[in-house]
Amino acid sequence: MQKQELAILFSGGTDSLAVYALSAIGQHPELPRPVKIHLLHMLNGMSRFHDFPRQRFDIAQEILATKSTQPEKLPEAEMVELDMGRLFQGLWLDRFEELMPRYNGKNLVCIGCKVAMHTKAIIYCVENLVPVLATGYARRQSYYPEQTPVFMEKIAGLSEHFGIRTIFPVYEDFDDEQIPRHVLEDFGLPSTGGGERKCLFCQTLTTATEQEIGDYLDDMIPKAGEYIEHKLHGRVREAAAVFPPGR
Repeated sequence: MQKQELAILFSGGTDSLAVYALSAIGQHPELPRPVKIHLLHMLNGMSRFHDFPRQRFDIAQEILATKSTQPEKLPEAEMVELDMGRLFQGLWLDRFEELMPRYNGKNLVCIGCKVAMHTKAIIYCVENLVPVLATGYARRQSYYPEQTPVFMEKIAGLSEHFGIRTIFPVYEDFDDEQIPRHVLEDFGLPSTGGGERKCLFCQTLTTATEQEIGDYLDDMIPKAGEYIEHKLHGRVREAAAVFPPGR
C-alpha cells in the first residue's frame, strides 16, 4: 500500500502526543506509518502558555529519532498553527445569549470551539491533499461534550463530505489515563505535566446531554459545511457572511 500523509489535531497533551508517536513509529493498526505527519495546532484566542505545545513537539521529535532503529525512515513531521478564533466566535461566543435557550440553557462553548477546529482542519487537509485526520479523543474523557459518540459521528460525516476521513484511533484504547502514559514512557517521551496550552474554558462545567449536543451540531454543521465550500472556492465575502459578528 502506498504511504499517505496524515494530519493530527495536536494540543501537546498526552493523548495527542501519543497519537503522534504511534503514527511516527507505525505501531498502531489504525495508524500505519505515513509519509508525512501534519500536527495541526489550533489557536482559539482564549489560551495561554503558548510555547508549551511547540516545545513538546520539538522534544518528541528528538527523542523519537533516538528510539527508532532506522531514524532516517521516520516520517517528516511539521507542526502547523491554525487560527480558528473568528470561527469560534461565530459558532458560539458572538451569539451565546440567543443560542443557549435553544439547547435548554446548556453551555456548549467547547463544542463550538471543537467544531471550529475541525472546520479549519478540513480546509487544511483538502488544500494540502492530506486524506486522513486523526484525533486523540478518548472514551475516559467523554465527560467533555466534544469527546462523545454523537460529536464524533457528526463531525466525521462533515469531513467525509469533503473527502477527508476523520478517525479516532485511540478512543477505546485510551480508556484509562495510565495507558497513554505507558505508551509515552515506552517511547521515552514526557508522560506527565501539561504540554498543551491552558484554555480559559478548559474546565468549564456543562451538563449538556447527547441530545442537546446533537441538536446544536445539526444546526451548526451545515453552516460549517457552507463556510468550508466558500473558503475552498475563494468566496471570502460569502464565507464571512456565514458567521456574522454579534454586533
